[in-house]
Amino acid sequence: MSVNKLALLRYKTIDKCLQNKLRKWTLNKLIEKVSEALYEYEGISTGVSKRTIQADIQLMRSDKLGYNAPIIVKEKKYYAYEEEGYSINHTKVTDADIEKMSEIVSVLKQMNGFDYFDDMNDIIARLENSIYKSNHSDANYIQMEGNKLLKGIEHVLPLYQAIRKKVTLLITYQSFKAKEPKPNIYSPYLLKEYRNRWFLIAKAKKGTALITLALDRIVEFSELNTKDFVEYTGINFERYFEDTLGVTKTEKDRAHKVVIWVHHKNVPYVVTKPIHNSQQLLRSDETGSLFRLDVVLNFELERELLGFGECLKVLAPKRLQQSIKWRLEQSFKHYSDSSSDNY
Repeated sequence: MSVNKLALLRYKTIDKCLQNKLRKWTLNKLIEKVSEALYEYEGISTGVSKRTIQADIQLMRSDKLGYNAPIIVKEKKYYAYEEEGYSINHTKVTDADIEKMSEIVSVLKQMNGFDYFDDMNDIIARLENSIYKSNHSDANYIQMEGNKLLKGIEHVLPLYQAIRKKVTLLITYQSFKAKEPKPNIYSPYLLKEYRNRWFLIAKAKKGTALITLALDRIVEFSELNTKDFVEYTGINFERYFEDTLGVTKTEKDRAHKVVIWVHHKNVPYVVTKPIHNSQQLLRSDETGSLFRLDVVLNFELERELLGFGECLKVLAPKRLQQSIKWRLEQSFKHYSDSSSDNY
């Protein structure tokens, strides 16, 4: 049974309401909330009928969409989930869903022969493995990096859709330095992943510079409108980040010539997994090798270089060398101070 976009929006709105145990949901209250969602996301101002919501609730209760939602009526007028913590978002994938996804993966595998689908190899492998696991609970042939405690992943899809629609966003954000979250209006441009953490590249309404917002620091956000959206007129983001490791960069930052020495035992790791796309091997001897990187100097670069510990030394530029040296000295102090050993 196919589900159109408006119906899915209604189901999700009803689901969100019934998850909120702090309120009592009458049919009229559900109609009101669904009408608000239809207006906010689709611009539909005619609302929704009582018959439609009643039919939606019956469909959610049934097995037709695989929800089997435990919706009950209390005191003959208040709708609620009988099962604590239930959500239609947590329902199991049906056999029909698995079959349909398998067909999609099959098509993707055929398309992967084209040059412009070269970067789909790992995506297809992940999808195929996930579908296989749905049918074989004991089988897992790909173990992917992930952090179940990581916050903000749920924002990826709605933010992507906002970028596509070119709508402004009211984002309540709390940086690590801020004592409390603050709301601001942004024009969103790009979602970027770095080391399993997601970031939004945007521009504030009252600012001119690009801002990087970590999705795990976003408290909440909502779509506003398209008329206030400010188009991005800078260079293509592929070029913008090509000289950057990670996501920390301003429009004024430029790449520096970074020269590092790597101990001979670690050279194979650096050769087979370059620190950056610009990496060049300058020369080698029995002690180690010299490499050159043309990159922006930022926190992510320093963290990557520090990860090699005693097996790497920064030779240039001086500014980066001094920063790495200072960090190592501070780290040494922690181990020299025995008072911090109490735990």
